Parts: sequence; structure tokens; C-alpha cells
Amino acid sequence: MLTVRRSEERGLANHGWLKSRHTFSFAEYHDPKHMHFGPLRVINEDRIDGGTGFGTHPHRDMEIISYVLDGALSHQDSMGNKTVILPGEVQRMSAGTGIMHSEKNENGDKGTHFLQIWVMPDQNGLKPSYGQKSFTAELESQDMVLVLSKTGRDGSIVINQDSDIYLSRLKDAQEVSFDANPKRGIWVQVIRGALTVLGQELKTGDAIAITDEKALKIKAEGDSEFLLFDLPQD
Repeated sequence: MLTVRRSEERGLANHGWLKSRHTFSFAEYHDPKHMHFGPLRVINEDRIDGGTGFGTHPHRDMEIISYVLDGALSHQDSMGNKTVILPGEVQRMSAGTGIMHSEKNENGDKGTHFLQIWVMPDQNGLKPSYGQKSFTAELESQDMVLVLSKTGRDGSIVINQDSDIYLSRLKDAQEVSFDANPKRGIWVQVIRGALTVLGQELKTGDAIAITDEKALKIKAEGDSEFLLFDLPQD
């Protein structure tokens, strides 16, 4: 089964300093048809103006992933982490029993464009933890790079859910295959460029939910970048 989620159909929040597109229901945007996909709960495409950001706020019992597309994102949290996330880097913060954190664009002259992704953990009440890694080198040499997984295999960041999350950058007309388990769900999110996935044409910001499929063919229509989520289903 294939279900396409078009970019322009996503929720839109415009706070002046922040413009955000919500793939799933979030904050004041509520759509009962788009609450989550398996444990994938949030994909927000955020653009924040220079010198602004999210002040200190709490989270708990959620796996929070940030991926910067352009600019830089400064992060500080109650675990003592103080870092900057750059393009090509993936950050995972397991909120567990509770954390406080802030995210800011400290470059006053340039906006920051990033994806914030929430995955529901497979158990609540875990100890908060943090991971961050650059995958720039792997993206230059591999068609698909495993960036997050339950076991941390192949150099990926550990996530507290039975989910594999891949990042891919393809050249025009390049094609990749992915062996899927029909009992699990696949979500493909186009970051840049355009893809053809199982005959469906997707542009920047589009996504496709896939269930009951064994094999995927993904072809780039122009230089493209995407995330693929391999997820357990309800």
C-alpha cells in the first residue's frame, strides 16, 4: 500500500522568526488523518531567522532527532551538552525521564534550515542520553547510510526504538534498491530534489508511506537527498 503526503498539504506555522511545515499533527496543527506513522510522530521542517531560536523548554519520553540542511544550530541541554549541529551531522537526544534544552541560530546574518524528527521510544522512563555524529564522509561513498538504529550497528547512532533510519544523497538518474519487510512500514521523506518511488513521483518536501511491500526502487530525478525510515507498525 502506498500513501503520498504532499509538501503543500502539510501543516504550516508562521511565527515570524520561525516558519515550519508539519508532516504530522503538531502544536496548533491537528489533522486526525496525520497523527503518526508507527512510532514516527513528528517531522517538522523548520526555518529560523538569524539570531533567534527556541528558548529553554522541556521534553520527556521521546527520541528527538535534528538534521541541519543549511546554516547551523546551537544546542544546550540540562545533561551538560553544549554543541553546534552542522550540515551532514545528525543529533539524537533521548529525553527519557525529562530534559531541558534550547536550540538557537546564533548567526545573525543567515537563517538555519533543519528537520526536527520525533520517534516514540519503545519504553518510557529511560535515562536521558545524547548522541551526535557527522556522516559527511559516509554520504560521499555510500548510496544509503544507516544513521540511526536500535543497536548502533554500522557506526549509526543508537535510538531507543526498533527503527532503522537511513540518509541518502543521489545523483541525477541514480537508482537504489531497498529490501523491505512487508510486516513493517517504510516512510521516505524527500529533503531536496525529486524521486520516483515505486512509480510515484515525489518532489522536495513530499513523502510516501509504504506498507506490505518487499522491495523498493528509488530513482533520483535530478540530484536529490532523502531520509528513509524502516519502522515497526502498530
